[in-house]
Amino acid sequence: MGGFSFFPCFGNGSFDDDPPQLDPVLLISGIGGSILHSKGKKLGLETRVWVRILLADLEFKKKVWSIYNPQTGYTESLDKDTQLLVPEDDYGLYAIDILDPSPVIKCLHVTDVYYFHNMIEMLIKFGYKKGTTLFGYGYDFRQSNRIDKLMEGLKVKLETAYKASGGRKVNIISHSMGGLLVSCFLSLHNDVLLHVFAKYVNKWICIACPFQGAPGCINDSLLTGLQFVEGLESFFFVSRWTMHQLLIECPSIYEMLANPDFNWKRQPLIHVWRKQSKDDETSVELESFDPVESINLFEDALRKNELDFDGKKIALPFNYAILKWASNTRQVLNNAKLPDGVSFYSIYGTSFETPFDVCYGSKTSPIEDLSEICHTLPEYSFVNGDGTVPAESAMADGFEAVERVGIPATHRQVLQDESVFKLIQKWLELDQKVVNKHSKTSRVADASSSNI
Repeated sequence: MGGFSFFPCFGNGSFDDDPPQLDPVLLISGIGGSILHSKGKKLGLETRVWVRILLADLEFKKKVWSIYNPQTGYTESLDKDTQLLVPEDDYGLYAIDILDPSPVIKCLHVTDVYYFHNMIEMLIKFGYKKGTTLFGYGYDFRQSNRIDKLMEGLKVKLETAYKASGGRKVNIISHSMGGLLVSCFLSLHNDVLLHVFAKYVNKWICIACPFQGAPGCINDSLLTGLQFVEGLESFFFVSRWTMHQLLIECPSIYEMLANPDFNWKRQPLIHVWRKQSKDDETSVELESFDPVESINLFEDALRKNELDFDGKKIALPFNYAILKWASNTRQVLNNAKLPDGVSFYSIYGTSFETPFDVCYGSKTSPIEDLSEICHTLPEYSFVNGDGTVPAESAMADGFEAVERVGIPATHRQVLQDESVFKLIQKWLELDQKVVNKHSKTSRVADASSSNI
């Protein structure tokens, strides 16, 4: 029936009897870039809790709200009857493709939840086959980027792609925090004789990674939360405050705080307009906190923070145990070295106002008690970047890059940008491989014709 599809919302896959010889590609997501399912421990029923549009906030509070366990290093769901997992369907690609894959979202083409979808389609058009040369790695993004389960999961995924493709080395394409995950893997698997990365990886294309942190966005995430979707759609999504109560207990967030040891062009700051009272006189002063001083601010601002879960109040102050863990993660990241034989490429977003300094209160409406910060909205000062990660941070990877390219795109739009696709095609040498494939096909056809 040719190219006709009974279900136009879902497209129509193409098949090629003579695909080009391709090195496998592994796509690695960033924070919030993996579907999460809640699985009941008794009956084993699974429900998608991230991302979902219908009843998003309610299900998130019931199933995703978590608390950090300093004994294990893992963030664990408050609901003890369920566990969160990432679905492995479609060789890991399902979880990082369209983050709400419900039929109505696909038909309405709500692109806010289209994550690696366009890139997956592009790679398939060039002959990549799911489960043979194309794989995805989504993970529980609440956890630390160096936690054992995530590191082992990445190792297994690399081994799987390597073996499925007949022993061809893997090309990694990571987005956002996924680059930190890969960096941790590099650092923790750096044995010269048993270097897993060098054994399995050919190229690493890193997109929009906050190598030195994302100061404005992360500082505000810890103080007031994070809104993944803006505009009208936000009313159907997880609220800023609901997300805030999760992020306070996520090591991954603390690991993206501004690196205090990085030589920033200027230090990122948090400003607070404070109301001061002394000797029956009041005044308003602007206080500023650098990355080290901000820790005390986090502690004071979050000291009263709590949530209601299952009829109980649970205190969620700034978590010093997570901060200590994250500080050790920073050392792991600083020690990451690219092994010989692995090529590194970097794409970073530019030309968009990106939060850097954050300010709470104003001269006319100052903050009296620092806990008030958690119920205010910030004002930002901006630097060049992708709207989330400053270009300065994304460029400071510490690796010897074959090429670094700035693309005028936002943090999520960069995964749908045609200029990015052309760079990926160039670096993976796809045009040349497709040309070689077609030239071989043409020679066969010519030989057949000459025998007629």
